[in-house]
Amino acid sequence: MKTRYSFGGDEHLFVEVDEEMSLAAFFKALSMTETLKTRQLDGITEICPANASFQVKFNPDILPPDDLLATLQDIEKTAGEGKQEIDTRVIEVPVFYRDPWTQETLMRFRERHQTPDKTDLEFAAEINGYPSVDAFIDAHAGSPWFVTMVGFVSGLPFMYQMVERARQIQVPKYLRPRTDTPKHTVGYGGCFSCIYSVRGAGGYQMFGITPLTIFDPQQDISYLRDFMVFFKPGDIVKFMPVNREEFDRISEAVESGSYQPRIHPVRFSLDDFEADPSAYNTEMLEVLNDR
Repeated sequence: MKTRYSFGGDEHLFVEVDEEMSLAAFFKALSMTETLKTRQLDGITEICPANASFQVKFNPDILPPDDLLATLQDIEKTAGEGKQEIDTRVIEVPVFYRDPWTQETLMRFRERHQTPDKTDLEFAAEINGYPSVDAFIDAHAGSPWFVTMVGFVSGLPFMYQMVERARQIQVPKYLRPRTDTPKHTVGYGGCFSCIYSVRGAGGYQMFGITPLTIFDPQQDISYLRDFMVFFKPGDIVKFMPVNREEFDRISEAVESGSYQPRIHPVRFSLDDFEADPSAYNTEMLEVLNDR
């Protein structure tokens, strides 16, 4: 697909890199936005990256729209050239699958679901061809996820599974949105997993809940003192299934300020990943075994 540029009113330029989600499209969008930042153009007030697109807010009295468009088209000519690598983080995220809170919530909204007689996990396992919920959970937690966008509500990460396209999990959203979703629910819609940063409405399937606080405007949480939002685009997430006892232990440690998430810096290569995703994931995730 040819990159599509669209002006939104007088102050926004929307750039769609591809209609299909892929890590290659995300990397191209990321490359373009990072290069645009280095240009330090007067008049740009915000750059908002997304999964396979991005939006730029600008002051047209300072930066003429056609000049911004020409700059981005020039940047696009070299975007994605050479070895595509980024310095990022691998983050282990504990998840209590089939927890009582999301299970209670989803049962209150079965009339809005495709299969009122099944739970969200049962539905997801069935349509993706897994023989059981346990097998589906193994697939969901077995491979890492790339954070491609943070937004919709403050701090909510959209995550794309780092596997071959044939192995991608895909699950539709609810037929009609819920009016309630527990805080820190691990959800799924389309090809994206997410973590609900706050309690509220939602339409993604609910698989479990994490004890980690991922958004803290007061910045009281020990690992959010520098910035109120935990995730950022480019992070690599590895879900770690935990039971109720472990969930409660981590929750208490987060509240007391003694918990530090397992985070390790890595250099991620898109080229090496695409050459052999399974082998590359195994090698990359070995950093989590370092104590």
